[in-house]
Amino acid sequence: MLLSTTPTLEGGRIIRYNGIVTGEVILGANIFRDFFASIRDIVGGRAGSYETVLRDGRNTAFQEMMAEAQRLGANAIVGIDVDYETLGKSMLMVSVSGTAVTVEMLMGQQAPSQPTGFGGSVPPWSGQR
Repeated sequence: MLLSTTPTLEGGRIIRYNGIVTGEVILGANIFRDFFASIRDIVGGRAGSYETVLRDGRNTAFQEMMAEAQRLGANAIVGIDVDYETLGKSMLMVSVSGTAVTVEMLMGQQAPSQPTGFGGSVPPWSGQR
């Protein structure tokens, strides 16, 4: 599955627009994580536990979106948008959306054999490391 924030894919031609796809995850707060993050705010540094939760939430949202695109018969998602919203005082929503498309690679161009995005690195949700 090709993933792109742009509306087109270099080296490929969109032959079918399969529809809009989304993935959403709502993350609840954890009293212990909040406590240690507040200490981190006082002494400085990164809140690693929150970063992990956000990363996992984003990956889950991407997995949902890619599964929906596959159900529609797409081999790529273009125009991807990632949003983070707070809900109330203690919840966070991660939502991703894009357009599921079927792409035909042009002569001399080869589609990657694994999901790509994020600078061409293998994303954590692909199961490949």
